[in-house]
Amino acid sequence: MTVRRPRLREISEKAGVSKATVDRVINNRSGVQEHTRRHVLSVAAALAGESPDHPVRANAIALDFVIPDSRNAFMSQLIADIEACARRREDVRVTIHRLADIGAEGVAAMLDRLGETSNAVGLIALDHHRVRATVRRLCERGISIATIASDIRNVPRAFYVGVDNRAAGRLAGHLTGRLLCKEKAKAALILGARAYHGHEEREMGFRSVLRERFSGLTIVAEREVHEDVDTAYRETAAIVKEHPDLDAIYCIGAGQPGVARALIDSGHAGSVVFLAHGLSDDTRGYLTEGIMDAVIDEDTSVMAEQAIERLVAARNGLPPDRLPAIRIQAIFPENIPVEP
Repeated sequence: MTVRRPRLREISEKAGVSKATVDRVINNRSGVQEHTRRHVLSVAAALAGESPDHPVRANAIALDFVIPDSRNAFMSQLIADIEACARRREDVRVTIHRLADIGAEGVAAMLDRLGETSNAVGLIALDHHRVRATVRRLCERGISIATIASDIRNVPRAFYVGVDNRAAGRLAGHLTGRLLCKEKAKAALILGARAYHGHEEREMGFRSVLRERFSGLTIVAEREVHEDVDTAYRETAAIVKEHPDLDAIYCIGAGQPGVARALIDSGHAGSVVFLAHGLSDDTRGYLTEGIMDAVIDEDTSVMAEQAIERLVAARNGLPPDRLPAIRIQAIFPENIPVEP
């Protein structure tokens, strides 16, 4: 059988990384984190039509995961960790459904299709009435549902796997206030998408800390960028132009590269306190270069393992094990983890 060799652009778009990163991985050059290297190679193999090299039992439990397909380091890493976790097990067969349309209608339509064939679904989705109604229908059919990273309210889902997003937002507020150490200061919020319950919780946590302990820190601008890097760039550039004395930016969801680029181009890099979520190749570089001050990170490998473990338990009719909470870690230039 002839194996098709995918192009760099195809791998880049599917993996959510730059073509330069793909080129470094394919040609075995340095400068790429190991987990990113594994993810890119996995995507390249899938595009080439290569089958997985690990054994799967005939009675393996089929698990479906619905995850936004965007140029988002967090989503890309979570997909890679789910696939890696599945490869270590013989009792599951995982299918990842990458959605280009992250809107409520697109997610609901995908869930409706899966409702005809699937037994267990893990998903990252907007907290929207259309999605909630569809999740309820699937649960009524006996399909196990796991919400991942961002919860969906008022649905009978099996469980939520992710961090306490309100606590993550409060940590961001605490760090911003302490890093600025000023009686009066101005901050801006770059929001991924408020329709993600997790993003809304982060914003609420951030604002609550400011009210409680840093009342002189005023939020002078907030922009919703819908997880798009280019939109994040334009909105950040507009904010710093309107507020040249801006003191801090908190990027709640994706879009960190756009924010960083806007700060660099406007000459504000290093003078504006910049906090964001998720350690990646990009944010690691921004920390090292002094563009970003802190990253609030969560372990996607633990998230992937817990999602699979709990879905399997639910399908086997077992009570969920008491699993440890997924930790939130603040990472600064001085404590960036060394890649194994």
